[in-house]
Amino acid sequence: MKYKLEIAKPFGTKSSLRAGIRRFVPLIAEERGHIAVALVAMLVSSGATLVAPVIIGRATDTYIRLKDTRGLMLSALVLLAVYCVGIAASYTQILTMGSVGRRVLFALRNTLFTKLQDLPLAFFNENKAGDLISRVNNDTDKLNQFVSQALMQFVSSLFLMTGVAIFVLSLNIRMAAAALLPAFGVLVVTKLTSGWVKRRNLKSLQSLGGLSSEIQESLHNFKVIVAFNRMDYFQRKFKVVNDANYTASVSTGFANNIFMPLYGFSNHLAQLLVVAYGIVLIESGQLTAGLLIGFLLYVNSFYGPMRQLATVWSSFQLALAGMDRISEVLALESNMPVVSGGPRQSDSVLEFRNVCFQYPGGKDVLRDVDLTLEKGKAYALVGPTGGGKTTMASLMARLYDPTEGSVFLNGCDIRSVAPAERARKVGYIPQEPFLFTGTVRENIVYGNEDYADYSTDQLAALLGKSNLSSLLARFPEGLESPVTSGGNSISLGQKQLIAFMRATLRKPELLILDEATANIDTVTEQLLEEILDRLPPETTRVIIAHRLNTIDNVDQIFFVNSGGVTLAGSMEHAVDMLLHEKRAS
Repeated sequence: MKYKLEIAKPFGTKSSLRAGIRRFVPLIAEERGHIAVALVAMLVSSGATLVAPVIIGRATDTYIRLKDTRGLMLSALVLLAVYCVGIAASYTQILTMGSVGRRVLFALRNTLFTKLQDLPLAFFNENKAGDLISRVNNDTDKLNQFVSQALMQFVSSLFLMTGVAIFVLSLNIRMAAAALLPAFGVLVVTKLTSGWVKRRNLKSLQSLGGLSSEIQESLHNFKVIVAFNRMDYFQRKFKVVNDANYTASVSTGFANNIFMPLYGFSNHLAQLLVVAYGIVLIESGQLTAGLLIGFLLYVNSFYGPMRQLATVWSSFQLALAGMDRISEVLALESNMPVVSGGPRQSDSVLEFRNVCFQYPGGKDVLRDVDLTLEKGKAYALVGPTGGGKTTMASLMARLYDPTEGSVFLNGCDIRSVAPAERARKVGYIPQEPFLFTGTVRENIVYGNEDYADYSTDQLAALLGKSNLSSLLARFPEGLESPVTSGGNSISLGQKQLIAFMRATLRKPELLILDEATANIDTVTEQLLEEILDRLPPETTRVIIAHRLNTIDNVDQIFFVNSGGVTLAGSMEHAVDMLLHEKRAS
């Protein structure tokens, strides 16, 4: 299965818009109560806006014309009360939706990150980390901004515009037609350009993800950049993605703001039409001055929300574009599920049966491999670089599943073994162990529930019983030695020592060491071999190494190359096979 994230459907289509809305609605489903409060507050605020012109028009035609000061003051007080109620309702709406937006953002990021943890290693091999970070941080924030700032404004604008249209139609149909005519033209233009606006926003988000990927890659490889003095190379690469992001951002900014001048023009045009037609009707005695003032106020009440709707609509398109990118990840399913399957009779700890494997888009790495590892024995995998040794180790730890064939762990299809149980039974030390920010202690007990609550003294005593104290002595501050992000505060050899302690402390049934001593001095390597010899007698070891002196005490040696696995027999035979392969290449 391929996991390369890509857009499968053109944006801007009706079905795409409906699909975006369907994906968006479940995000706010649990906030129904708070949204109902915000909706009531919005209705009250909008009602206050709709009632105000009626009060002003009536006061103009009645109290001002009759010079009734008392009636005019009473109308002013009523109008002030209406405005105060509207302001209070508006604040309630803003505070409520702000809280809703933050909770939606929190839940969405948790959901997205949890989904990423459920996806197999192949997914991360096919997608750049920077783009995934952008989806988790930036794209989810676009949704938060829409929910907290624009959603109720969007509904409020539609409600106000509908209410104003009803009011003016009930007052005077001909004047209403003059007031609303420019709006229809603008709405047609908006409908026709919505897909284009969304495509521009999507392209901007994608370019931002590419920019994040380039920055992440450059920072990750900064030592190499300095060592080869190739800052110019990465500057050129950064300039390419930065220019692309700049171009996309400018295009998006233009698309998002293209409606504002148009909506402003429609407002001025509507006012001009209302005034011109209103004067004609006043001269013919069909309209009063107060009603004309009311119409002008309603025009502002209609086109003001319409201008806001232009901004909100752009935010909505941006949120939908972000939702599309997020939904791509959420819609993925792992191709490595836990399947049902009972155990079969077997004395082996691990077995390959007709295993074939190839990476997506690549050629076969392994072909029809049969292999049996017995309990308590030590095995070595040797062969040229790229021969498939690390791939075999990854299949043993179920970082991947075979393309064909099956892998059995203790007689059970390894796909039927729960992840927690598999992690307990199989210890894996990769070529480049990854450490987390914290201390040596936190990295050693990572993923080990048995010792997660141990104090520093308890863990130190446990390491002593497990013959690991000598390794801990290589760290100046012992278990409290600091480790920064990625483990860059310590040497690669020290990283491997921590990974070694982390794996052996679990006392796994199968321990895989993939070049686990490649960056360790000879004395420490000898110490590790002594510790391995003291593991429980039922522990099976698989050692991958290029330095043949590290595998002189194993029970069997397998030669891995060109998709096949051959029993090499003795150390001398393994050396001959390596030399022959080297001469042949």
